[in-house]
Amino acid sequence: MPSRSDRRVLALDVGSARVGAAVSDPLCLFAQGIAVWRVDEDWRASLRECLARYDPYLVLVGMPRRTDGSFGPEAEAVEGLVADLRAEHPTRRFETWDERYTTVMAERALLEGDVSRAKRRQRIDRVAAALILQSWLDSKKD
Repeated sequence: MPSRSDRRVLALDVGSARVGAAVSDPLCLFAQGIAVWRVDEDWRASLRECLARYDPYLVLVGMPRRTDGSFGPEAEAVEGLVADLRAEHPTRRFETWDERYTTVMAERALLEGDVSRAKRRQRIDRVAAALILQSWLDSKKD
């Protein structure tokens, strides 16, 4: 992580219908879900706005792995997306991070918070992105 205390990390939870986004605080201690974008709309324009607003030094993309850790077709799709994003944003750094169980954990957290089914559907990807990012941030602590 950078030594400067004013840099953020942006995380994406890419699904077949929606993309959840989360960003770290400037000290890279905490993750906060910030958005959910529909993939059938121009979500990349929203991503560009987030890149301009938060200026993250890293964009972390959740890598869907099977429970045994292997890669399936979803992981191949994410690898292709990351390659496209690197080409579209050559000055940005992109990495992937294991996202196993984040959607399940997000669903559980929203259920425990007594969030209605309709609101869960709107928020789950944002929460999953925050869990992906928080997992990565926690792995970097000494």
